[in-house]
Amino acid sequence: MSELASASATVGRTTDRRDDRPPEPPRRAWAGAAVAGASLTIAAAVGAAALVIAYRRAEWGQDGAFTWFWGGMLVFTLPAAYWGIRRGSDDRLRLAVLIGYACFTYLPKLLRNPTGPLFHDEYAHWGQSRDILLDGVLFQQNPIVRVIGDYPGLHATVASLASLTDLTVWHAALCVLMLAHVLVVLGVVVLAGQLWPDPRIAAAAAIIYSLNSSFLYFDTQLGYESLAIAVMIWALAAGLRAVRPHGRAARARWFALTLVMAVAITATHHLTAIWLTCMFGLVAFCCTVAAWRDRALSGPARTGWLLTIGTGATVAIWMGVVSPRTGRYLEPYLGRALDQFGGMAGGGSGSRTLFSQSIAPWWEQQAAFAAPGFALFAAVGAGLFWWRRRGRAEPLTRALSAAMLLLGALYFPATLLILTPSGAEGARRSWAFSYLGMALAVAPLIIALLDRARRPIGRSRLTASGPAGALLLTGCALVMIGNTASGMNPAYRMPGPPVFGSDTRAATPEVMAAARWLLETRGRGARLVADRYSGLIFGSYGEQEPTTGSESFRAYDLYIAQPGRPMPAAILEQLRTWRFEYLVVDRRMAEQVPDIKIYFENNEPIPHNGKPGFTRSQLTKFDTLPWLIKIYDGPHVAIYRFDFDSLGQRVRRGA
Repeated sequence: MSELASASATVGRTTDRRDDRPPEPPRRAWAGAAVAGASLTIAAAVGAAALVIAYRRAEWGQDGAFTWFWGGMLVFTLPAAYWGIRRGSDDRLRLAVLIGYACFTYLPKLLRNPTGPLFHDEYAHWGQSRDILLDGVLFQQNPIVRVIGDYPGLHATVASLASLTDLTVWHAALCVLMLAHVLVVLGVVVLAGQLWPDPRIAAAAAIIYSLNSSFLYFDTQLGYESLAIAVMIWALAAGLRAVRPHGRAARARWFALTLVMAVAITATHHLTAIWLTCMFGLVAFCCTVAAWRDRALSGPARTGWLLTIGTGATVAIWMGVVSPRTGRYLEPYLGRALDQFGGMAGGGSGSRTLFSQSIAPWWEQQAAFAAPGFALFAAVGAGLFWWRRRGRAEPLTRALSAAMLLLGALYFPATLLILTPSGAEGARRSWAFSYLGMALAVAPLIIALLDRARRPIGRSRLTASGPAGALLLTGCALVMIGNTASGMNPAYRMPGPPVFGSDTRAATPEVMAAARWLLETRGRGARLVADRYSGLIFGSYGEQEPTTGSESFRAYDLYIAQPGRPMPAAILEQLRTWRFEYLVVDRRMAEQVPDIKIYFENNEPIPHNGKPGFTRSQLTKFDTLPWLIKIYDGPHVAIYRFDFDSLGQRVRRGA
């Protein structure tokens, strides 16, 4: 572990060989640290207050929420970026700035929902963690996201912390997520330190990575990727340490540590484990290609392939033995996305309109379109910079830099998938990984540009560092705004009044009351059929086991059936065989259009033409069916109990 500590020291180690000036006197360094600390403390307080104002204005439907939000974010982010990559910042200052930056960038999600789950997947992970705490059993099936029960790493960690500290499950989860967020930032710094000794490059890489679309909201939510990505970055850093030529015993220790972390990642999140395997594959490939010219890289290439095989075998064994359903869970997303993309290329349907009916301001939408172009410009510049400096860099560093360039290049084809309904979700999730390569590849170019701008102009002592720094900070602001806007819609980012068909606003008082009533009167674990939004609340706060339908279990056929016509025999047989107990009906489905255009699940055979997909008679027909008994009735939500022994009896009239 001493080697890991020495690698971590790259956060603040100043080793830029191009700077032959003597180090700053201690008094001047302390003065700079005091100025940085005071200015960033004030900026953090102002920024946090602006975020609170933004959320309050959004909650009450007032204008200016987005302006206040981004004003609050940038008032701290830009000074933090300046102090992080400033040449005169010493070891402790740079480390403190980066930790403070990580904590501040967790604020948007923390202030968004400090007391309980809000995002779709958070309901599932929160319920899974609570069930482990209550029952002490891993690998329980989850009713909201079927596959997460097979990956208990996050849930076991949260439940263990809650048990040890007497914190609630939600507050234990917040502690885990805050720590993971800080470890992501510091992990990128340590990872960059495996490639370049300049701590300014490492700090720049951390700032650039924080601009990816998942950093502020998606990877700070209660989700298994939020913890797994933090461990993945440190596993990649340990793997690159193993690739470095040194003693066999040290290499074996780093190799073993990497595999241990790979197992932990695999037990936490499937996609992160797959991406880690691919990253090691890129490292091995680039080292192998470089070994054709320099035989000294044969050892690193072999280590890279062994890491690829080891992590890949871990993933394959887990998915084959523990979670064979994972492949079926992931396949439809990519398969449907490719079909839709092919339809677009052939002039057919399958495309989606970006920012359709979005309430995001025009400048945020324009930034979202500009951010990929800015990233492309930076990636091309980083590639040219790598090519020009390839003869000066150490051979292994050159090969590892090439691997990071290839990883970053994966960002651009994934961006095209955002144009398809099924590929959009996968594209967003991939950016958190490909942007890691982008950050590591672009960071040396950023520092080189700043250093070049510091050179005197002619015989004058004037430099262009001020304009260059301002331009880079402007680009930082544009990319952060644009990527966040493209990665998460405003309903997730901003509070507001209850809206039917929105995951983040599904917990209305009426639905919560119905879920609590069923829990208090019938207990936990009842199997029920519900729409997507009722299912979130009944499956989390209500502690039940809802099903919202799938291609193999078309539960929505119950709602689609016209009154007076027989129910499909297949669905009735499935309901009886699988011992479903209750049916939840939200009559708003006949009155309003879902905010995210989904009633039950993505492939539902229900029209989405701007009008409600059901008639009121379709949703009130259950009052007349003899094999359904109404046990709860609210203004919009009704709960029925299945009585399959009454199947075949005549329909009740006048009910």
